[in-house]
Amino acid sequence: MLCENCKKKEATVHLTQIIEGKMHTIDLCEECSKSKGIDDPMGYSLAGLLAGMGASKETKENQPDEKIPAIECPECGLTTTDFKKTGRLGCPKCYTTFAEPLRALLKSMHKSLEHKGKIPKHFNASRSVSEKVQQLQVLLDKAVQAEEYEEAARLRDQIREIKKEPARKSKRKAK
Repeated sequence: MLCENCKKKEATVHLTQIIEGKMHTIDLCEECSKSKGIDDPMGYSLAGLLAGMGASKETKENQPDEKIPAIECPECGLTTTDFKKTGRLGCPKCYTTFAEPLRALLKSMHKSLEHKGKIPKHFNASRSVSEKVQQLQVLLDKAVQAEEYEEAARLRDQIREIKKEPARKSKRKAK
């Protein structure tokens, strides 16, 4: 595959970015990628690179023209413009200073503000047991404080049964 910039050398750098659900790729040779400032794979913006090459009409058309107010970090002096150019924050204070633009950016990228990654099934099962025990322990503590001893005893027994269950499962697997 030839470099999309010089159209002479073999492309060795392949960049992909998904914008508004559409995948945009660009393939460059090593020299063209360096001339475009792509030495660090985390320090570039494909949209900016495409704009510099004149190939991002589709990318620009799909992105809304956002009017983000100019903000400056009081700690390191990073501005909204600097953040847009580099895609990096300058210091820990930037996370609170740029909280609103970051929320909007994350929501547009991930459709959520909370990361919910994959969890191995065996870990997820033990985690749900642990969470259930914690919930029951809170109820048990409240029952003891309210001097509802029968309810407290029932909750205590329920906690014991839940804690025994993983041991039973591991014994069954060993057989």
